[in-house]
Amino acid sequence: MTGNFDEDIAYLKNRLAVDKSFDLIFLDLHYAGRKIGLFLVDGFGKDDIMLFLMKFLSDLEPEELEEHPLDKLLQKYIPYVELGKTDDLEQVVDQVLSGPTALVVEGVPEVIMIDSRTYPVRGPEEPDMERVVRGSRDGFVETIIFNCALIRRRVRDSSLRMEYLQVGRRSKTDISLCYLEEIADPHIVERIKHALKKIDTDGLPMAEKTLEEFVGGRHWNPYPTVRYTERPDTAAAHLYEGHVLVIVDGSPSVIITPCTFWHHLQHAEEYRNKPLVGAYLRLVRFLAVWASLFILPLWYLFALNPELLPPQLSYIGPSEMGTVPLIAQILIIELGMDMLRMAAIHTPTSLGTALGLVAAILIGDVAVKVGLFVPEIILYLAIAAIGTFSTPSYELSLANRLVRIVLIILTALFGIPGFMIGLLAFILLLLRMQSFNVPYMWPFIPFNYRGMRDVLIRAPMPLKNRRPTILHPEDPDR
Repeated sequence: MTGNFDEDIAYLKNRLAVDKSFDLIFLDLHYAGRKIGLFLVDGFGKDDIMLFLMKFLSDLEPEELEEHPLDKLLQKYIPYVELGKTDDLEQVVDQVLSGPTALVVEGVPEVIMIDSRTYPVRGPEEPDMERVVRGSRDGFVETIIFNCALIRRRVRDSSLRMEYLQVGRRSKTDISLCYLEEIADPHIVERIKHALKKIDTDGLPMAEKTLEEFVGGRHWNPYPTVRYTERPDTAAAHLYEGHVLVIVDGSPSVIITPCTFWHHLQHAEEYRNKPLVGAYLRLVRFLAVWASLFILPLWYLFALNPELLPPQLSYIGPSEMGTVPLIAQILIIELGMDMLRMAAIHTPTSLGTALGLVAAILIGDVAVKVGLFVPEIILYLAIAAIGTFSTPSYELSLANRLVRIVLIILTALFGIPGFMIGLLAFILLLLRMQSFNVPYMWPFIPFNYRGMRDVLIRAPMPLKNRRPTILHPEDPDR
């Protein structure tokens, strides 16, 4: 600050472009014998709180602010919880655009920041992607403060840390790094924090997805190196294991780091049932995911090489090859399924039933009757599609779909060697991946018996008395 009230007000009005933006408000006030300027964003300010504070200021007498006016305003005459002060006008500009109100008082060497902001926000409804039959129905929303509160509600631990960061030279996006200090490995925390601070970009237009591309690396690798969740209970469960959460303002998805391949195959529904039922559900889910990856390439391989099949399975493969080559049929129907998926996203709910009928007619009976597809392809693609939709992680399901298409193309080009080379390349891809120095395929490779047992079997909670060793938790016992 320059110390000159008029110059400071003129600078802030120019930087905030008050005259050019209708939603940026400047109030020219005069209380207690002093000139006062109030800067706020119309959509963020709370009218009732502003009215309440202005009433207090209007009751002040000049002599009440003669000595130590800043301390008196902060400690006595502005009765509000979230108050701050700064003498950096650029910081004032950034904070006003984030929501707080700036109070500039003549003769006071610092600007008073009143964090009375409120955001337009929807209610914490159950996420569409992670529904459960029994369990909580609240989910994260697009406001970082609410999301932190939803986690605090479930983790009443004095070691829970919510560290504040800002990313983006222009967007100044708020980010919270959330972890349990007495459990999480400090090296992992510092590694993630360092990765966030290294981000140098204008902004995060796609919130957590843009952030992932900066901190995750491996840009052309389709497999996700972080996990997303919109459920506060899932986020809390990972905190107790020693994971670190990244909460981005403007996104209802919380990033869980580090994560392995197997984290993307877990779902809250398994823990909302008895252990035996949960173990069964997990087994079925694993079978569905592997089917989504391999059943169509394997069927195509056996269709080209029926001699590989034992006599008991000789029925596998088309009885008639049709006029369209099998590889073309498979690729057409794969692309058609993706087109339908995108159409379903963009189709209004009221027209969803009509889209389903069109899809059933085109890909079903009509396509078979005209000879475009053989019936077996539709059967096995349907099984693969069910497995894709059964994958808890949307990002993992899309990556598996790409791998499936690559396996089919390699099999078509090179036959059995192509399938084997594709399968080997897929395994090596996963084995070489890491998420913040954590092996992506742990506990399968490097092998850990206790960890692998917990991956394959949904163990009773009283028996899960150890945290994952790969996270190097400060407190290994639950």
